[in-house]
Formats: sequence, C-alpha cells, structure tokens
Amino acid sequence: MASQADSLRQLDQQFHLHPFTNHADMHQQGTQLVTKADGIYVTDAEGRKLLDGLAGLWCVNVGYGREEIVDAVCAQMRTLAFYPSFFNSTTEPAVRLAARLAQLAPARLNHTIFSGSGSESNETALKIIRNYWKLRGQPGRTKILTREYAYHGVTLATTSMTGLPSCYASFDLPLPGFFHAPAPHPYVDAERGHTMDPESYGRLCIEQTAALIEREGPDTIAAFFAEPVQGAGGVIVPPHGYLHALRALCREHGILFVADEVITGFGRIGAWFASSLWELDPDIMNLAKGLTSGYVPLGATMVSDEIADVLIHGGAFAHGFTYSGHPVSCAAALANIDIIEREDLVGKVLHDAGPYFQLKLQALAAHHFVGEVRGTGLIGALEIIPHEGKSALTPTSMLGIKAAALIRNEGSIVRGIRDLIAIAPPLTISHAEIDELFGSIERGLNLLH
Repeated sequence: MASQADSLRQLDQQFHLHPFTNHADMHQQGTQLVTKADGIYVTDAEGRKLLDGLAGLWCVNVGYGREEIVDAVCAQMRTLAFYPSFFNSTTEPAVRLAARLAQLAPARLNHTIFSGSGSESNETALKIIRNYWKLRGQPGRTKILTREYAYHGVTLATTSMTGLPSCYASFDLPLPGFFHAPAPHPYVDAERGHTMDPESYGRLCIEQTAALIEREGPDTIAAFFAEPVQGAGGVIVPPHGYLHALRALCREHGILFVADEVITGFGRIGAWFASSLWELDPDIMNLAKGLTSGYVPLGATMVSDEIADVLIHGGAFAHGFTYSGHPVSCAAALANIDIIEREDLVGKVLHDAGPYFQLKLQALAAHHFVGEVRGTGLIGALEIIPHEGKSALTPTSMLGIKAAALIRNEGSIVRGIRDLIAIAPPLTISHAEIDELFGSIERGLNLLH
C-alpha cells in the first residue's frame, strides 16, 4: 500500500510544475516533501529533521514557527482579510508598514509602493524609472544596466536584467535595451584578470562599466540595478571601494542607482540594509524575502523623495497589483520587523553569529575540494573543485549540485549553484547550530569523488 508521501509524489508528478527544476531528474529521484518546520529546522515526509542552511530561499530570517507572525496574520484576517490600495483607498497595515520602512531605510527613501515579490518590486522599479524620466522631459533614457551573475527576477523584463544565461537563454532574452556590465567576480573569470587581487579587479570592472556607458550613451541610460551582494549568482561579495565607485559613476552620468536588497535586506549582512551599512545612498531600493521572513508573499519598492515628488505631481500613476499593500502581508511584515528589533537580530549578525559563521566558513578554505570561500554576515559560498583542481572543471561538472545533495544526506540543506554551494541560514542560528551546519558541510564535501 502506497504511503501518503508516495501518493503526494505521484500527484506532484501528474499535476505540479515546479519553478527552477529539472522535472525529469526530480521525478526519477522522488520529490523532496517538507511537512513542517520549527526554529531553523524543517522536517521531511519521512520524519527526518534537517537544518535549513538556506533559510527557505534566502528569506526565513527570524526562523520558523514564530507565533507572533501567525497571530498577526490571523488577527488581520479576522478583522479585514483584504482590501486594495487602488482608487484612493488603503488599509492600516499598509500605511503603518510604509511609515516603518521609512524609519529604517536610508534617509532619502521615504515612499514605498508594495507588490507581491522581489520580481514584482524590480518590475515596479522599472516602470517608475520610465515614468520618472518621461516626466522629467528625458524620455530617451530607457536603457537599463545590470551585471553579469546578477539575479533580479523572472518577469520578461527582470529576467532580461538577470545576468545568468541559465535563467534567460531558454526564453530568448534579454529584451532590447538591457545590458550586463562586468561583475567583480575574478574567481570564474580567467580571461579578465583572474590573477588580480579583488580590489584591482573591482577597479577593472568599473573601467569596463564606464566604457559600456560611453558606448551606449550616458543620456540614453535610465538606471543601474545592483545587488550589494550578488546572491543567486554565487554570493559575490564586492571588493572594497567597488560599490562606492559604481555609485559615483552613476552620479557622474545622472543615472539612477537602484539597490536590489531582496536578499541583503533585514539583517542578513549585519545591518537593516546593505545600502545603509555601505553608504550607497540609492535612488530606489527593492525589498522582499526578509520583509516578512517568507511567511507570506510581499515585495516593496522604496523611492527617493525626489522621485516620489515627480510621480506625485505627474498625474495618475497607472501601475500596481491587485495585492499591492495586501493587509495580511503587511501585518506579517510589521510583526516580523518587531521580532528583528526586539531580539536585536541585526546586532547579533553583526557582532556574534555573523563573525562566528564567517570563522567556520573560512576554516573550510583549506579543504581539498574547496577552491575559494566568500561571505559576509550570515551569507557565504564555497567554490567546489575536483581532485585534479580548478583547471579540471567543465561546464557540466555541476559539483555544487552534487555537494548539496551529499550535504543534505548529512543533515543540512544548502543550495547548489553550478560548481558552488551557497549558505544563508536564519538569523536566529546559534553557535552550536552553526557547528552542526558546518559539520554537515564538511562531511558532505569529504564524500565527493
């Protein structure tokens, strides 16, 4: 007699299309069913408890099972389950959350429009930017710059911004008008400075970005979107001076600077936002994931006072989603922010869990299957290499995928990306749990062959 898990796997194979999945491989191996979660652990359908070293999908910052968020969601549903923010209307949670974000964000960002995801927050930013330049009398500013290895979403436009061929090639993207500048990632770039130190390579990337701007024409470029730490592209931590130089380059040419903080926001690197920690002063900042710790979907696009003023006085703003400012999602976000503040999770990442996590991460740099270690705060990556060394890697090696599977068998979940593994646990993780996580990682790496 088939178990309930087997029945669910059969239904999954018959009816469910998964995002970012090789379905043939998944159904051959059997779908991994997660049934419950608490703290930093999830439990699968076989009753196995696994340490979630990726916080769901870079998002469960406060950990699982937080009754405060559950209670806030239930109370809001009982009071007002839904009402839109269209047509001169709104709800109390949306108003209070917009005000709360203005208190937390960099000084010039005081206005927020809500959406349902990081993709939607970036898509919203794109439309705001087009509207802004048109209202400013510069409709020719339509081109968008991002970077190689960037990840900004899955709509047609945000996929065009994403600098990962695995994300855009299948859909014949990017669209016209989207350009990828070099990313400060010398480890994988053997032809453009792999022997340089990170700071020198960062300067080379700025020079090449400046050349791209000149080639396309500064007065045709609307904005530059940048993740402070490039997450899905491989946890690429910017070298010292790079982001400030990129910001200055945008200012020099009047190009709007957009910080995509979908992953880095809400404590992940030891600050509410990387833009505050690294003094980036963005014109627009996009949020999601840690905004509700993934408990319910919510995205947010925060804009500077200057941009907001142009939009407010520019007539009807014809953009938004049915669920923009959904009261239940906003109530969850407010409760989530309360937890982060009350438990000082930002300070914990900056002064305690983050440094200890980085210490354990760096300790694996000498492992014979590790080619490079990168990280900051509670996010990190290990580049995996074969026995023969980095030169033996091929486009089909996919050692990160293999390593992640082995590490899962050892009791922890990490993300395999190409030939690397990415790690970003809940911010609530303890030293003992960090030891457990890296114990699983080391045991998994030892089993590679």
